This record gives sequence, C-alpha cells and structure tokens, in this order.
Amino acid sequence: MHTDFNYSGLKLGIIGGGQLGKIMSQKAKKMGFHVTILDPTYNCPAAQVSDKHIMGGFHDKEKLEQLVQESDVTTFEIEHVDTAILKTLYNDGHAIYPSPYVIELIQDKYEQKKLLDAHGIPVPAYQSVHSEEELCSFGFPVIQKAKREGYDGKGVMLLRSPDMLSERIQSDSFIEELVDIEKELAVIVARNIEGQITSYPIVEMLFDDRTNICDIVMAPAAISEAFETEVTKIAVRCIEVLEGVGIFGVELFLTKSGEVLVNEIAPRPHNSGHYTVEACATSQFEQLIRAVTNLPLGSTKLLSPAVMVNLLGEAGYGGEPVIEGIHDALEIPELSFHFYGKTYTKPFRKMGHITVLDDHVEDALKKAMKAKSILKITGSKTI
Repeated sequence: MHTDFNYSGLKLGIIGGGQLGKIMSQKAKKMGFHVTILDPTYNCPAAQVSDKHIMGGFHDKEKLEQLVQESDVTTFEIEHVDTAILKTLYNDGHAIYPSPYVIELIQDKYEQKKLLDAHGIPVPAYQSVHSEEELCSFGFPVIQKAKREGYDGKGVMLLRSPDMLSERIQSDSFIEELVDIEKELAVIVARNIEGQITSYPIVEMLFDDRTNICDIVMAPAAISEAFETEVTKIAVRCIEVLEGVGIFGVELFLTKSGEVLVNEIAPRPHNSGHYTVEACATSQFEQLIRAVTNLPLGSTKLLSPAVMVNLLGEAGYGGEPVIEGIHDALEIPELSFHFYGKTYTKPFRKMGHITVLDDHVEDALKKAMKAKSILKITGSKTI
C-alpha cells in the first residue's frame, strides 16, 4: 500500500481521456501534478489539458503497462478496461486506485449486486438468466441488464411483455424487478488510502426518456432528513464493503413505498457529481486526486444549491459541433458553462454541461430549464 508520494513532482496516470479525465486533469494541474492519460482517440478532451497522451486502447496491455510504469499513481475515468495486466502490476506494488480487483468486480453488474446483497445492502430483486424461461420468471414488465459493458442507458432493456422477448439483450445478462420509483438518487462517496471516508450531499437525478441518460441533477435532493440519513449510511456502507479507494458514484432508488435500494456503483467520478465543481468546497474531481494520492479528503460542504444539466448532441445532427444560444444562456446569473472539446457530435452524445446556482434549488431549476431550452449542440451536417 503506497502512502508516501513526492507531491512536488507527482506523476498521475489516468486511464481514459473523456470529459471526466479532462476535469480530473485540470484539477491535478492546479495542484502542480504531471498528468499522463491513456486514450485511443487523438485530441480527446483530456489530451487537450494534459502533459502527455499515450495513444492506446483500454485493452492494450503494453500501453496500459507503459502508463502505470511512468506514473506514481494510476486512476480511472472509465471502468471498461483490461484488468488482468493491471492486477499483475498492482500485485507487483504499483499504486493503482481503485484497485483493479474493485474495478473487475464492478465491471460485472451481477457480481456487484451479489456482493452488496451478501453484505445486507438493500438491492432490487434480481436473478441471473440463462434461458428464455428464466427471463420470464419475474413476470412482466421486467428489467433485463447486460452483466458487462453497460453505461449511459446502454445494456438495459425494459421488457414490457412476452411479445418483447425477441428484442431482448443477447449477451450474458440478469433480470431485475421493475421498481416503483419515487425518486432516483445518487451520492458521491470518497475513500482514501488510509480508509478515511466522506460523502457528498444526496442529489436527485432526472433522466431523458428517449435514451435513459441522466439529464438533470438537483442538489440537494428534496427528501426528508430520515431518508437523508438512511441513503448516506447505505452509500457509505457500499464503499466500505468494496474497500474502494477513490471516488464512487452510488445510484439508488427511493421507492413509492419508502424503501431505499441500491441500483449500481460507478468506480470513478460520476455525472451526478459534476455540480460539485461550482457548488461544493471540494469538487469530486479534486477529491479523487486527494484520495488516490493519500492526501486528506477535502470538505464536501454544499456552498450553494445547484442544478446541473447535461448538454447532449441534438437529434438529427453529426460532424463538427456547433453551439447555439450560448450568448443568451450565459446571461442567466450564476450559470457555468462546460464544453468538453469533443471533435464531433452525434445524437445524444454528452458534449458538455451547465451548472446553475441559486439560494433555492427550485429557482436554480427554473434557470437551468430556461438555459436548457436556449442552448443546443447541433452539428456541421444533418444526419
């Protein structure tokens, strides 16, 4: 376990070069660290703000080893990576956090659920499926999930009736009861190498019905103090069970009958935590860097209520991104605009986000919805 780092010349390696890696890199550079990223895409968002870009895929053993060998500590902005080589390097004493063993477990949503369930953490009813017969064992409607490779609504299927079985996910999967959801909640939890743990305010997530991509995040969530205590306790327990080091997005359901159930965990900065850049004393991105370099965790105090809105590529457009409405949107008070620098847009691709602050979350939401109606990411060509 690495506990000593030379902070004046610390070399941080990040696996993944998307928007999460970009903001992580910016926060690391603020602290004076040297940042190398690994990503297969030339001029990806994180490459634009990092010291070095190793061009390689997330299953390229040689490039993954190069990144780890060149870095004092390696972390992740994406969990879909080759863990075999990383486990070998971790076992040889390289600082890789969260550990490749945690990443490997989280990669399989079924194994993740089994672990939480085994430790008494409340989860929706679930069952591995190997046949059409088993797919029907919970009745309909039912949720089918791919065990691996799912994100942003991909790898999740709502089977409303037996008529939909022909559309089912063909890969290794499991089913989950369809929960009667009152609110979808998320908590960012951080844990450092020494085991110090802290959590951020609970947020409510709203989803785009067309894609099941998280669309809007409201901080703090409008829930009772009793639920706040319960949700926080469950989220923190998840990360203790994992013995995770880093930052984790814990997604939960609050059911109409008042149950709190864990949906899934992301072992990296999470979309639901973007608001922390402007609204909290320490952003989730800086917190991750503190956690994996064995620094004390920063305050998670909410400085202001906030609403975050994802800017998704407009339907019908592709090619070079075009930002429409930026002048009018930036006239809205306390609005921060983040554009990720992706070189091409496509329908529903995450291209940026805005965060709006206000003394009351309801007022922040009104301003954010106004901005959402003004700001559009179109493209150089129609598709």
